Amino acid sequence: MDNEARIDKWLWAARIFKTRSIAADACKNGRVTIGGMNVKPSRPVKVGEVVDVKKPPVTYSFKVLKCIEQRVGAKLVPEVYENVTDPRQYEILEMSRISGFIDRARGTGRPTKKDRRRMDAFVEPAMFGFDDDDDE
Repeated sequence: MDNEARIDKWLWAARIFKTRSIAADACKNGRVTIGGMNVKPSRPVKVGEVVDVKKPPVTYSFKVLKCIEQRVGAKLVPEVYENVTDPRQYEILEMSRISGFIDRARGTGRPTKKDRRRMDAFVEPAMFGFDDDDDE
């Protein structure tokens, strides 16, 4: 049993998800794939396989180095998996942070109409390649 473990237990033990039930729900909802195929929580994972985990807006990829079913300390995580996530995924994550919704103060809720208009005025001219000054 040293060379394989249940995927939901491995995701929890490797500290990719906070609880095993969250890991199992991610598997059931199609957010965890191995080799491009969705997996059930009971599927065994083996050393050398690449596990893709979708945590919107990013898809993380992890290469399994060690199959464990017991949670390990944060210092031991590099022995369990290797992060092989594509650098473009981190660019997507950074762009979503810049968009302003993640940096909103906690508890302020949705943007107001005034906030939305400001965001539209900020984003739209740059997106389409022209500014208001060119109309003159």
